[in-house]
Amino acid sequence: MIELDELIRYCDRLLDPGAFQDYCPNGLQVQGRARVRRLVAGVTASQALIEAAAEARADALLVHHGFFWKGESPVVTGRRRRRLARLLEADISLIAYHLPLDAHPRLGNNARLGELLGFEPEGTFGAPGMPELAWRGRLPGPMAPPALAERIGQVLGRRPQHLAPRDPSAPGAATIRTVGWCTGAAQGYIEAAAALGLDAFISGEVSEQTWHVTQEAGIHYFAAGHHATERYGAEALGRHLAEQFGLDFEFVEIYNPV
Repeated sequence: MIELDELIRYCDRLLDPGAFQDYCPNGLQVQGRARVRRLVAGVTASQALIEAAAEARADALLVHHGFFWKGESPVVTGRRRRRLARLLEADISLIAYHLPLDAHPRLGNNARLGELLGFEPEGTFGAPGMPELAWRGRLPGPMAPPALAERIGQVLGRRPQHLAPRDPSAPGAATIRTVGWCTGAAQGYIEAAAALGLDAFISGEVSEQTWHVTQEAGIHYFAAGHHATERYGAEALGRHLAEQFGLDFEFVEIYNPV
């Protein structure tokens, strides 16, 4: 068991949220019990996840996607009211870390995705107007694009959408050796990945313009799912906290096909 305030201070030291210009507040978003013995983690603070945390008698719920996003209406009605009401009724604290959890070099979404896919990391990179969150590295060995798609599908439990370069003779078109990746909605890094000469880039979502970059810049793109690529950071952080402070811990997977 640990005091809630102490747990938040530890997470803030570990993840350094002050280093990021984020789209939401990081850390404690909704205050519940003063002490935490049982911690539940998941990807998004949806109604289903909150209900699961309440059923598990959690003292705190740790997520990647929490509440209070920039640009959203601050009015507490409808779906937002129902989520908040259930948290308050169950006296559960909501703890959320967004970009800091993407970026952490050991527990973060990008670190964990690269580790699970067996990539050999060589550094990070950014893009104009975007933070240096993306990772780059090498595959353990040369791999044909369909084989990499199959590997991603096996690890994440869903086959990615694969956009291949137009020119089959372009470097990396037939065999992928180098790769960049950034979880979630990070398809905007693809041009920076292409400028680095990477053979492929992996993220969660895909935009209309992503297709044209693959065609014109000669880089493969794999859209592996926003939720699917971001399952791993909150779980890793939750397990770390459980080991550090002797907490009961459970990761709850709420199905999301996106």
